[in-house]
Amino acid sequence: MSLPALFDPDGVAVIGASATPGKLGNDAMSNVEAYGTEIYPVNPSSSGTVFGYEFVDSVRETDAELALCCVPRHLQPDVIEECGEAGVEAAVIFAGGFAEMGGDGAELQHAIAETAAAYDMTVLGPNTAGYAIPHEDLYGSFVPRIRDVGTGNVGLVTQSAGVGITMSFQLTREGYGISAMFGLGNRMNTGFADVIPALDDDPRTDAIVMHVEGTDDVDALLRACQTAETPIAAFKVGEHDIADLARAHTAAPAQDNAIYEAGFDQPGLVTVSSTTELLDAGRALADSPTPDGPNVGLVTAQAGPGIIMTDFLKGTAATFPDLTDETRKRLDEILPGITYAENPVDTGRPMPEFGAVIDAVARDDNVDIVLVYEIYEDSLGYPVDELETLSAEVDKPICFTVAGPDHALEDERRQMEAAGVPTFDTPERGAQAVGALLESISGAE
Repeated sequence: MSLPALFDPDGVAVIGASATPGKLGNDAMSNVEAYGTEIYPVNPSSSGTVFGYEFVDSVRETDAELALCCVPRHLQPDVIEECGEAGVEAAVIFAGGFAEMGGDGAELQHAIAETAAAYDMTVLGPNTAGYAIPHEDLYGSFVPRIRDVGTGNVGLVTQSAGVGITMSFQLTREGYGISAMFGLGNRMNTGFADVIPALDDDPRTDAIVMHVEGTDDVDALLRACQTAETPIAAFKVGEHDIADLARAHTAAPAQDNAIYEAGFDQPGLVTVSSTTELLDAGRALADSPTPDGPNVGLVTAQAGPGIIMTDFLKGTAATFPDLTDETRKRLDEILPGITYAENPVDTGRPMPEFGAVIDAVARDDNVDIVLVYEIYEDSLGYPVDELETLSAEVDKPICFTVAGPDHALEDERRQMEAAGVPTFDTPERGAQAVGALLESISGAE
């Protein structure tokens, strides 16, 4: 198979292309037409042009390496056969109605798989909304506005393309983006074990997040995770009995989650229980150095959020070490009589010396990870200068939980992100991100 043809295709054929807005073949054309290669709208029933490209009757008339198949399921066997004859190396099948339906659908998928194997063709899907690689301006999907998804350093591989697209838009709304997103669908011949190594080799991907409903080849999935050097966060759906629904969605087999829990229990791999946790874990893993240990130093300008974060982390592998005498002396000099000078350190409210307090805790030899909470105040802002210095001089994760109106704190939040300090917008999300960093070094929750 040729996975590179999905990442860097020389020529893209849109089979079933349409000049009619709102049709799947038109949406797919609108998403891919700006990609920097020749685009071939294929439809024997159409003439003229669409997005400036002239219709052709058959994929055999193209030099495409990638085909986006926008035709109904009953036409897919002939389309994949023609793609093979034309030298197409990879195809995306959007249509559903295959193995997830069982019976005739499963037989149809098997027949297409045999054709693809005969031509050594990579197939993403069927039953997928496709994929996206924003930094290449490559959006192999029919989802409207998917080109609004921005570029980032987290790679997504999801069994459901709907989940992948949802998370991609969420990351973009929050000011980040993705390195790539692949919705696997029915995983006819392209699954987790194929995409994870490709993302692992991608220099733009600093963390991989994975959504799993179930796969027939658990061993291959686990091997791909075990051999990856890029940190991975995984969300395995199925804590309760959803086997029938998952099977009807992406032909996921009925499986006990325990086999995944045991296999995912390894350093460098984090398990979570929601898509928001998945994205936050991915960002923390992508942007933070690996912690040396479980010792958390927490600095908060408000006691309530700090208590919430402490309470959550005490249910994880986190420890809250005593600060060194040197650090305690320095804190006494910075802010004599602050509310709570143990660890966690509570200053009671934001103040001009808050950055110096963070600096003291971050440089403490007993602290491996720093977690901060502060509500934004116009007169003080955030301690960006101190954080930039710490990020350059102290090889420890620093996670900052922000609060306040977006329009006020946005610039400084982006400065912190650029300095390698991931930011989160609730106490729980900040604490969960730190929990993910801890799990990444322990291999267990």
